[in-house]
Amino acid sequence: MNAPWTPARSATTRDPFVAFVCDDNTAETMRSVAVEQGWAPEKVNKGGLRNAVQTLSVSASPFILFVDLSESGDPLNDINGLAEVCEPGTVVIACGQVNDVRLYRDLVASGIHDYLLKPLNADALRETFAQVHAMLNAPKTAEASADRAHTAIAVIGTRGGVGASTMATSIAWLMSDKSGRTTALLDLDVHFGTGALALDLEPGRGLTDAIENPSRIDGLFIERAMVRSSDKLAVLSAEAPIHSPVMNDGTAFFQLQEEIRSAFETTVVDLPRAMLVQFPHLLADIQVAVIVTEYTLAAARDAIRILSWFKTNAPQTTIIMLANRVHVASLEISRKDFETSIERKIDVVVPFDQKLGAQAAKLGKPLAEAGRGSKTVAPIAELATRLLSISAASDTASPAPKAKKGDAAKGGSLLGKLNLRMPSKTKK
Repeated sequence: MNAPWTPARSATTRDPFVAFVCDDNTAETMRSVAVEQGWAPEKVNKGGLRNAVQTLSVSASPFILFVDLSESGDPLNDINGLAEVCEPGTVVIACGQVNDVRLYRDLVASGIHDYLLKPLNADALRETFAQVHAMLNAPKTAEASADRAHTAIAVIGTRGGVGASTMATSIAWLMSDKSGRTTALLDLDVHFGTGALALDLEPGRGLTDAIENPSRIDGLFIERAMVRSSDKLAVLSAEAPIHSPVMNDGTAFFQLQEEIRSAFETTVVDLPRAMLVQFPHLLADIQVAVIVTEYTLAAARDAIRILSWFKTNAPQTTIIMLANRVHVASLEISRKDFETSIERKIDVVVPFDQKLGAQAAKLGKPLAEAGRGSKTVAPIAELATRLLSISAASDTASPAPKAKKGDAAKGGSLLGKLNLRMPSKTKK
């Protein structure tokens, strides 16, 4: 007999186990195994999925939920309805009469832990519960890899459209695939984030749930909310309705970072630049900020402002300046003039590659994966190696380069700082 799993939190408000089944034979088998697990047999209810949705819409969901899909005409759609009433952190196991590999895969992809065929086999049921026990009681990833320092990276664009999200996704993929580190991509553009889209994934409701209910965020929530791209890479993203403004004081974002830090070896945060103004505390534990820019007047202005912000609010963060989509034949500002204006060097230059960008989008792969081995991706791969070295030497890392006195952020004409004469017409 397995020792009953006891939740560490909310034990007085959420049951450890509840089942909703459709027939007497299933109920009998389930009650027998439930008693072996240390659960009350009366937690096995009749009524199947429909009863589960009705019951959980007015009561707290358990930590382990078993539902019978036998009477469901559209299991996938009905499971999505169940998700609307389930609290984050609930492990869902389903059973049914349909023996279809595609259905099984779709159900697992939708977020359930396992799908069992009827009539239920007691041994198969015990094995499934043993797997759930092991998952719920497993030590966090960071505890098993305590010898590896956590790497926290923020990727910020100086302007919209400079490719910051593309770089964030590629960096996360490289950290997980090439370096073998468990990596979380946290896309904080709640309404228009592309982190999941770039990995050909559905974003799910995890980030939206976290924002609406910060008190629910814990290790189990992270385990269930993160959408897996591979064994080493997971993403937390959202596509919140654009008619629903985000009313948040930043607590949820900060708690997410804390829990992700405990569960993963690397965090890559795709951070919209507006977040710097709204939630400066999000940068408190960020080791490296990759500022993605283009060689334009507007980007130079905002790069100066962002660098000044970091100097004041996060001086402990190492800054890496990355110029993206650089096409030498069509620069608004030369690299030399851009560097002069922001009073520091560009660290990484990624060339313009329209063909590779289109191919990556069509394949649903990060740029670094779609173009592995190419000249375009080589600078990003070198950046990933550099990020690892900064993490390894985090205790002795050099501070971010300081801006000189009288920088453009304090006022004056940016054109004057650049010492440029704007052309009368632009070459195409």
